[in-house]
Amino acid sequence: MNDDNSDGRQDSRNDARGDDGNDSGGDAGSDGKRDDTRSELYAELAALGPYGVRPGHALITMVEPHPGHEYAYNRWYEDDHYYAGAMAMPWMYAGRRWVATRELQRLRYPEKSAVAQPVSAGCYLSTYWITDGRYADHMKWTVGINKRLNRDSRVYHDRTHVFTAFQDHVATVYRDGAAGPRDYHALDHPYAGLVLEVVDADGPGQRAELLEWLRTRHLPERLPGAGAAMVTVFRPTPLPGDRMTYVKQVEGVDTRLTLLWFLEEEPGERWEARFAGLDEEVAESGLGRVELVAPFIPTVPGTDRYVDRLR
Repeated sequence: MNDDNSDGRQDSRNDARGDDGNDSGGDAGSDGKRDDTRSELYAELAALGPYGVRPGHALITMVEPHPGHEYAYNRWYEDDHYYAGAMAMPWMYAGRRWVATRELQRLRYPEKSAVAQPVSAGCYLSTYWITDGRYADHMKWTVGINKRLNRDSRVYHDRTHVFTAFQDHVATVYRDGAAGPRDYHALDHPYAGLVLEVVDADGPGQRAELLEWLRTRHLPERLPGAGAAMVTVFRPTPLPGDRMTYVKQVEGVDTRLTLLWFLEEEPGERWEARFAGLDEEVAESGLGRVELVAPFIPTVPGTDRYVDRLR
C-alpha cells in the first residue's frame, strides 16, 4: 500500500483482490486455482470449546500516528486494519474505535504518566472484546495473521503503540444494576464517550485488594455522578514472545488494572465535576496510584472526522 496517493487517502481495496480486480475467497495459486484453506476444519472446530457472549478478554490499544501521517493512518485503519487485522479474526466479536481531539488531550492527567509520555500521546484508542475462554485460540490466529499482513505490506509503520495490551476481564460495575445494556453490548451500544483509566497497585500482592476496593466501594460511589452507565475492569496479560517487533512487551502485568468508563454524554461536558480527582481518591485509599485518565469520543466509521482536530 502506498502512503502517497494523490488524494491523500490510502486505498486498501485492491489488497483483498486478485490481480484481475475480482474478489477472491482465497489466495490464487499460479494455476489460477484458489489455495486450499482447509475448510473442512472449520466444521470440526465449531463443535469444540466455549462460545458464550461474555467478554472474557479484550484488546485495548492506544496508538499515536506520526506527525504528518494522521490521515493516511486513519484511512489504513478504517479501510483495512480494523477488519483484516481485528474483526475478521476468530473469537473477536465486537470492536470500536475512539479518538481524542486536542481539546480532549488537554484534559488528561496526571501530567507525569507511566503510560503515556507525554501524557497527550495516543490520540486513537481501539477496544475489542474476545470470547471468554478463547484467548489462546485467538492469539494463535492473531500472531499468524499479523505476520502475514506485515509480509504483504498491509501494516502501517508510521505510528507508535503507546499502550497496547491483551487483557483479562475481572469485573464490570453497573450504575443501574440489572437495567440497561450489559458489558457484552458496550462496544455496539451508541455511547457518547469513553474514559480510559489505568491504575497501578503498589505491588503484586495489593492488586486484589485494589480491585475489591474499586469494585465494591469506589466505582459504585462514583458512577451515579459520572454520566457513565458502566465501568469494565481488566488486568493485562503478557504478549507472546513471537509478537510483532513494533509492539512492545506489556508493562505492569502483575500490578496494573485498566478501567473503561462508558459514557452517555461526551466526556468534555462537565469534565471537572465528573472526573477530576480520581488520582487523589485512589492515592487516599493507600492501595495504588492512577497513571492515566484519558477521555475519548467514538470515531465515525468510514470517515476522517476529527482527524483535523488532533494537533
